[in-house]
Amino acid sequence: MNLVHPVREYMDSLVHASVRGDPLASARHRVFIASRIFCGLVALAALPVYLVARGALSVGEAIVFAWFIAPIAIACFLSRTGRYESAQVLWAVALTALILVSAGMTGGLSSPFALWLVLVPVEAALCASRRIVAATAGLALAAAALLFALDGAGLSLLPAAAAAENHAVLAASITAATIYAALLALAAGSFVRAGRALLVAEEKRYRLLALNMTDVISRHGRGGTVSFVSPAVEKLFGVQPRELMGHGLFDRVHVSDRPAYLSALADAGLGVADISVEFRARRRMPGAERDDFIWIEMRCRSLGGSGAELLADMPHDVVAVMRDVSERKAQERAIAEAHSEVEQANAAKGRFLATMSHELRTPLNAVIGFSEMLMNEQEMQIDADRRLEYARLIHDSGQHLLSVVNLVLDMSKIETGNFVITAEPFAPAPVIRNCCDLLTLKARDAGLDIVIDLPPDLPEIVADKRSLKQMLLNLLSNAIKFTDRGGHVRVSAETASDELVVAIEDTGVGISETDLPRIGNAFFQASSSYDRSYDGTGLGLSIVKGLVELHGGRLDVKSRVGVGTRMVLRLPLDCEARAGKFGTLVALPRAGAEDAAVSPAASRVVEPTVSTEVRKSA
Repeated sequence: MNLVHPVREYMDSLVHASVRGDPLASARHRVFIASRIFCGLVALAALPVYLVARGALSVGEAIVFAWFIAPIAIACFLSRTGRYESAQVLWAVALTALILVSAGMTGGLSSPFALWLVLVPVEAALCASRRIVAATAGLALAAAALLFALDGAGLSLLPAAAAAENHAVLAASITAATIYAALLALAAGSFVRAGRALLVAEEKRYRLLALNMTDVISRHGRGGTVSFVSPAVEKLFGVQPRELMGHGLFDRVHVSDRPAYLSALADAGLGVADISVEFRARRRMPGAERDDFIWIEMRCRSLGGSGAELLADMPHDVVAVMRDVSERKAQERAIAEAHSEVEQANAAKGRFLATMSHELRTPLNAVIGFSEMLMNEQEMQIDADRRLEYARLIHDSGQHLLSVVNLVLDMSKIETGNFVITAEPFAPAPVIRNCCDLLTLKARDAGLDIVIDLPPDLPEIVADKRSLKQMLLNLLSNAIKFTDRGGHVRVSAETASDELVVAIEDTGVGISETDLPRIGNAFFQASSSYDRSYDGTGLGLSIVKGLVELHGGRLDVKSRVGVGTRMVLRLPLDCEARAGKFGTLVALPRAGAEDAAVSPAASRVVEPTVSTEVRKSA
């Protein structure tokens, strides 16, 4: 064992540097060089023994022994140049010459040596080159034809040797042929073992990659059918590889993405450069009742084909690499949504500036104009009644400016989380009626009726009374503003489960389906023109939405253009049980032992009865 490694290292050093990186080619060169050197050295080493036993060499014997220099020379040629096919041809020529000489000395075409010409193309088969096999086969046939021609003409290559010499040459030739056949068999076995070792090593390497790669490798035949898929598919799709064979993978691709999937495979099969496609595919989740869809990125390329296929534009197999890109798609979607939010914020800023300029310019013009008139009252001869009217208009304009500023401040507090609501128990019915009373005059001027439908015994709620009043006033003001003369506004309330439900319905202009999802956004108004007939900042519903969320409730909106709008406030009976999302909740101490003993949420809920009060205009 200790001698094998130095010999192997020495033989490896004789292999040309150009093939040392290829294990199979290196093994082929190493076997060729070793067998020829061994054959030549053994024959030359046997020469002294043969001379002692036989004496002087005959012409034939001298030729045979001289021939054994050729293997060593050819081995040196291969070691220096690395040209294996050329060395194989030189060896075939030398071997054919030896067989030709041996057969000519021992009977010509009838000599047993003539049959050894078959070994010439057989050995050439070890180089795995059809061209070399054909060349050596032609060489062997040419040698057989020469022997046939010599026998027919009664000629011989060399003078006939004595019988004893013929027997000695025949024995030496048989010994050499046996050694040669053994070396040939060893070479063939060595190539087989080297090839098997390479296949095992490659299989282990690719199996290691296939088992540990998170990406899925698949092979697709013509038509997109799957003929191979790596084990990583079980983690990606949640199914066994056999379930994706054939059309199994195609069946899991989302219906709307199947054309892109098949088109990518078809383009790759026709030899187009590397194709990349993204599609959705079903993944089986463990324990889930139904599959979900994930985003898959697939890169595919052609495995190549024969020249006839390429000329005929025939598709061939495609290898594809698939990976889960759902997280990246989610990030892209988040980026797109963030970009959309930024655009909406910029649009909201533009609407804010346009709206505020409209809402502030009108009262400021009134304040400036009427104040200038009061400053010049002597020149304009303004009487006391006119002076009082101007002062009232200035006051109303100032109140409008103050309300606009308060709306902006309240909205800012809600968005920044600085709005404080103070929770206290109170009866909601008086608050609802009071809000309707405050807007009765406005409704009368607009030619509307306010219809109040409240059950006799609404339970107490724990909430911010001021916030509830502000929400109701904003909703009622909007309902009156957008309802034409002759219409009506209906206010109703009821309890549902643990919530107080207050509904405000009008018969106004309504809201379109495209604008309905944006109701409640800051500074958004259904009318996009700033010279509309309806005034307002577009903050009322935004503040209502923020306040109701602070109480742990929600605002529901239903509307149809030309029919009317229904705004529904849903507030918990006890907002202390639900933390606010934006602001701070401050609970006031309950007044009296009775309030502490009975929770508003546990109060008796009375079914609504028909108790309708209509406040008509005069």
